[in-house]
Amino acid sequence: MLWTYAYCLDLDKAKVYFLKGDYKAGIVECEKLMAKSTHSKDDDELYYILGLGYLKDGNLLRASDIFEIILKEFKESPFKEEALLGMGDSYLLGGDFQKAQGYYEDLIKINPRTKLLAQLYFRLSQAGFKKGDIRQGKEYLDKLKRGFPLSPELKLEADLPIFQDGVSEIYYTVQVGSFSKSANAKNLMQALTKKGYAAYLEEVNSPGGTSYKVRVGKSRFRQEAQDIERKLAQEGYPTKIFP
Repeated sequence: MLWTYAYCLDLDKAKVYFLKGDYKAGIVECEKLMAKSTHSKDDDELYYILGLGYLKDGNLLRASDIFEIILKEFKESPFKEEALLGMGDSYLLGGDFQKAQGYYEDLIKINPRTKLLAQLYFRLSQAGFKKGDIRQGKEYLDKLKRGFPLSPELKLEADLPIFQDGVSEIYYTVQVGSFSKSANAKNLMQALTKKGYAAYLEEVNSPGGTSYKVRVGKSRFRQEAQDIERKLAQEGYPTKIFP
């Protein structure tokens, strides 16, 4: 009984690290608990928090391994749906959009009324656009707007393609920075322009405030954006391709 109480306290400590964004410290706490675990009833929650920590920290392979343990060894776990979402996310972030889509669709099949439905629609929209499947991307974006008009996911819509009069305006671009102050964004844009990059600034308004995105290039072909991304990454810039 004493161990169970201490276990819960340590798990809470790991959660605090994650809430603060200190994922490495949270991972260390979870790994310590795993090392001395005696198959507590809270093990599935421990694994889920650990998997989420690895996902946030960018260790996608380790994250998917942890989420898979939940799915295989804790079949009745209340974290099963979150683990499926986590599996999909690990592949989405890793660039395997088709495999990510499979996990998201499996979750919807298992529970069409899942509390994660808004997140799934947004991710399926992302997966579609990133594969170049405009129909899928637009279909799930429309489902998100119709079914969850007030969802936090719609705040991220600025990162998805824009549609005007039913015509896709999709293009691929490389984001190099996002700032809350326009002056900082302009400085980066000007520095990139001096290096010969086709840099530009996008102002995005959301309920959380205004942000200024510095992006490079606009291409109909993802390969062209990937070439630009590689060059920027070699120069030390943080990069992300949109959509």
